[in-house]
Amino acid sequence: MKIKLRKPLISDAKSYYEILNHPEFYFFPAKPKSIREEKDFLRKAKKQMDEGTHYPFAITAHGKHIGGGGFIIDQTRPYVCQLGFFVARNYWGKGVATQVVKMLEEYIRENLDIVRITICMAKENLASQRVAIKAGYKKEGLMKKYVKIGERYHDAYLYAKIIK
Repeated sequence: MKIKLRKPLISDAKSYYEILNHPEFYFFPAKPKSIREEKDFLRKAKKQMDEGTHYPFAITAHGKHIGGGGFIIDQTRPYVCQLGFFVARNYWGKGVATQVVKMLEEYIRENLDIVRITICMAKENLASQRVAIKAGYKKEGLMKKYVKIGERYHDAYLYAKIIK
């Protein structure tokens, strides 16, 4: 499947809202309460990208918006970033997330002076663990109560890759 990354658009808000609020979408901490709230988030994300702290991307397949991916630069260690991703339910298990991780890595290598990339996921999120492993990341440890999903804190695995 041919996927592309592009800057997110305010017009993507409805699609993001639907993807993130799917009833089987358990492990991603963002659950916008409305399309308006998602639009506000996208406006803020654009500002953060302009500032060089956050790099959000929309994922598309065959011209259709199917998810999001991106990374955040660690503000105390600007040579480290944390990468994240999510795809619509009907695209799970098709290799999309692994492709996205590799595409984001390529963007990072070509455009930034990053040495270390991390990916964190709730301990129960087996699919994201598989993505990290397939993309060549190594598990470095377990972080207690690191991810908040809804009102509950989850332990999270830390995966990392040195790219320079």
